[in-house]
Amino acid sequence: MKDNENRRPMPQAEADGIIEGRNAVIEALRAGTAIDKIYLAKGETDKTLGHIASRAREAGVVVVEADRRKLDAMSRTHSHQGVIALAAVREYVSVQSILDAAAAKGEPPLLVVCDEISDPHNLGAILRTAECAGAHGLIIPKRRSAGLTAIVGKTSAGAVSYLPVARVANLTSVLKDLKKQGVWIFGTAAGASTDLYSADLKGPAAIVIGSEGDGMSRLVAENCDFLVSIPMKGHISSLNASAAAAILLYEAVRQRRG
Repeated sequence: MKDNENRRPMPQAEADGIIEGRNAVIEALRAGTAIDKIYLAKGETDKTLGHIASRAREAGVVVVEADRRKLDAMSRTHSHQGVIALAAVREYVSVQSILDAAAAKGEPPLLVVCDEISDPHNLGAILRTAECAGAHGLIIPKRRSAGLTAIVGKTSAGAVSYLPVARVANLTSVLKDLKKQGVWIFGTAAGASTDLYSADLKGPAAIVIGSEGDGMSRLVAENCDFLVSIPMKGHISSLNASAAAAILLYEAVRQRRG
């Protein structure tokens, strides 16, 4: 019975996409498992952890240093050995492949750009709404953002299996490239002079959703073609990020139905 009790956390850890321990993470990298992020113990100079970090970066995996307390809190097995990987529930795609897929359908691209949405439940909810609204893809930054983890997959109610997601190193440069390709960038801002319902979302559009606390970063906001506001009639001046995304996306749906 005691042995079974010791093994009990493992299936749950696997179900949550948590890969713990040096050998397990090395094997996952060797096998080409889709990994969203790897957390390494801060300040460690161990050669094995250094090898894991190098191999992960070569594979394009985000590597984050974390203190032992964070690793202990994340751990389900209590034997993480200074490294925990979070498996991705699907592979990331390129931004260009999303644009190509829209063109193949003969539709003006409708993209959602998440500017540092760190709450996986919010990202999952945005994914779900975007898929339901017929968006062609989602774009997220590599840093300071939730990724395609098991929690995001569950919250998306399966939408993660259908909606392509691109993860990029620099959102600002991606927005500039999208504009060169004829995509209009719409950002949400509380003080914007343009009302959402006055914005033209029928053409190629990327809707930028800012972070839960600070909204869009300055550089991202500066690279938007239009800043739009959602009308607020109550005493509270802001909406949850996923609720804001839903309102903008379905205004785009309404306009595109013509």
